[in-house]
Amino acid sequence: MRALVIEDEPKTATFLRDGLRDQGWHVDVVGDGDRGLREAVTRLHDLLLLDVRLPGLDGWSVLTRARAEGVTAPVIFLTAQDRVEDRVRGLDQGADDYLVKPFALSELLARIRSIRRRGSESARIQVAGLELDLINRGVSREGQSVELTPKEFALLALLARNAGEILGRRFLAREVWGMEDEGESNLVDVAIRRLRRKIDQPFGKALIHSVYGAGYILQAR
Repeated sequence: MRALVIEDEPKTATFLRDGLRDQGWHVDVVGDGDRGLREAVTRLHDLLLLDVRLPGLDGWSVLTRARAEGVTAPVIFLTAQDRVEDRVRGLDQGADDYLVKPFALSELLARIRSIRRRGSESARIQVAGLELDLINRGVSREGQSVELTPKEFALLALLARNAGEILGRRFLAREVWGMEDEGESNLVDVAIRRLRRKIDQPFGKALIHSVYGAGYILQAR
C-alpha cells in the first residue's frame, strides 16, 4: 500500500510518515500543492492525506484537479480549519473524510480502515458486460481488457458512476477537464467518440448513448 502525504509542516509530515510506515505503508511526502498534484497524477497511490493550506496550489485545488485527472484514491483532508462549511466543502469536492488538527494517530488509522472497508465494497462498477476497477484504473468488457488514457478512464468512470442518468456536456467538461465554461469547444464530443471506438464498437452493442440537446448516458438498451 502506498500513501501520498501533501503537508508543508515538517513535524506533521514526519508524524504521518512514521505512523503510516509503522503500519506497513510506503509513504511519499510532498510539501507543496503543485508538486503534490504532479505526484498524485503520475504515481498510483492507495491513499492521499492532504492539507488545505499549502504553498502553491491549495488543498481544494489539488483535490479538484486530481479528480479531474482521473485520480480515484481515497482522500482525507487534514487541516486546522474546523468550520462546518469547510468540512462540507471538502466532502462535496470529493474528499472521503476530513480530520481536524490536532488529532491522534489512532483516530487517523481508524478513519483509514473505515475508508478502505467502504472502498473494498465499491471499488468496482459493472454495467452489463462493462467492468471498471476504480482502484487500479482497469477496464474490461465481456472479459476483454480495454486500454484507456487517464482522461478516457475519468470520463468513463463518471458515466459509469451515474449509469442510467443523462450527464450534460458542461458537467462532463467541468468534472473531467476542470473547464467551468465549455463554450464552443467540442472536447467532450471528441472524447466520447474515442471512448466509443474502444468501449462500444469492438463489441457490437452500444452502451454510451447521445441524448439530443442534453448530453450523454451510459446504459444497456
